[in-house]
Amino acid sequence: MTDVIVVGGGPTGLMLAAELRLHGVRVVVLERDAEPTKVVRAMGLHVRSIEVMDQRGLLDRFLALGKRIDNGGLFAGMDKPWPSDMDTAHGYILGIPQPLIERVLNEHAAEVGVEVRRGCEVVGLSQDDDGVTVGLADGTRLRSRYLVGCDGGRSTVRKLLGVGFPGEPSRVETLIGEAMVTMPEDELTAVVTETRKTQKRFGLMPLGDGAHRMIVPADGVAEDRAVPPTLDELKRQLVAVAGTDFGVHSPRWLSRFGDATRLAEHYRVGRALLAGDAAHIHPPTGGQGLNLGVQDAFNLGWKLAAEINGWAPAGLLDTYHAERRPVAADVLDNTRAQILLLSTEPGPRSVRRLFSELMDFDVVNRFLIEKITAIGVRYDFGEGHELLGRRLRDVSLKHGRLYELMRTGRGLLLDQTGRLSVEGWADRVDHVVDVSEELDTPAVLLRPDGHVAWAGDDQRDLLRHLPRWFGTAKA
Repeated sequence: MTDVIVVGGGPTGLMLAAELRLHGVRVVVLERDAEPTKVVRAMGLHVRSIEVMDQRGLLDRFLALGKRIDNGGLFAGMDKPWPSDMDTAHGYILGIPQPLIERVLNEHAAEVGVEVRRGCEVVGLSQDDDGVTVGLADGTRLRSRYLVGCDGGRSTVRKLLGVGFPGEPSRVETLIGEAMVTMPEDELTAVVTETRKTQKRFGLMPLGDGAHRMIVPADGVAEDRAVPPTLDELKRQLVAVAGTDFGVHSPRWLSRFGDATRLAEHYRVGRALLAGDAAHIHPPTGGQGLNLGVQDAFNLGWKLAAEINGWAPAGLLDTYHAERRPVAADVLDNTRAQILLLSTEPGPRSVRRLFSELMDFDVVNRFLIEKITAIGVRYDFGEGHELLGRRLRDVSLKHGRLYELMRTGRGLLLDQTGRLSVEGWADRVDHVVDVSEELDTPAVLLRPDGHVAWAGDDQRDLLRHLPRWFGTAKA
């Protein structure tokens, strides 16, 4: 029996599996598809995900494959400058297509010892007090102590668990794909620029060698969005929206997505949990979906590992639902708002103009971009220091920088006083004595996900907070 079965080998599942392996947890990933998908659902990493990759020593790999984007345009496509003085060392978007993100995460998972089994479709699930048993389409059965469903919006795991998925069905649908075009680039640019003045759900982006990524509103909502659109359907919609089909031909892939918005009622049922799109779906406005799933995994990994390794304090695993579900609910709300602002109807267009004026105020622009990029997330840890519950930005230290100290996935006490101690928790928490001109507090205790669990300089107060997140001290 293995420790954890992760169902789904996309970014969320791979990130979670690698996080578990950092703590010595035995994990196997079951992926239904025999080969990685070529469909590019997501196009980049936001600030918090970039920070996550830096905390695990992966950022250089992503930077080598992606492109830094310093302009705005994240909220409902409104082209506003990047907010000044954002609370991060990574004030940019990293443009990188999902297949490359998955490639890096897959390589990282393999390096830390994750077993990924492709062509394995889960069709059955049961659990008892000791573990979870899954049945596969080929008739075999596997057993583990815990299971996490990271198997997308149509999650088999969620359905087998009977978890409710309330929300709204798709009301609008969008076609997306990559294909060749014959229209000259200068003419194409002029048509796209003119069309986007009124239709913000439309765009063509050159990929090189005549290929373009294209997005265009569909004519209605398909009964089954798993069935890709045809080239003829794409051409018809391009003509309907832009007045030309741009000479599109030879598609690499075509797909469709809707604006369905749903949130799982529970993220945990006994020894089974949900993460990523299995727990929440929403329109792709703002590019938040993949990032939200990766951040789910980053929150869950160390907590599930603590439970398996026997040192988790009571209720720690349940904080995954308590912390991450409200974050997803907020994302669902802001994507609902963005879809409304993308409408071509007179009313929403008036609201869009008002929002655009409001975003000229730096405080409003910053608030919305921090929401989209997830650096504004603050978990409810109760009353305390202003940093409590927030993730801490990467800060420069006298002997390096903060995120370089977080590669192991352990907790961290950054002590600028040299007078504190984590004796009794040294197997779970690293104690680093160093100073930073960027940190205006004597010491901070960080959870493995980088969120501040305590701040201050009182050893007795620290000893009251360590057990909450890191369990009972060793004698």
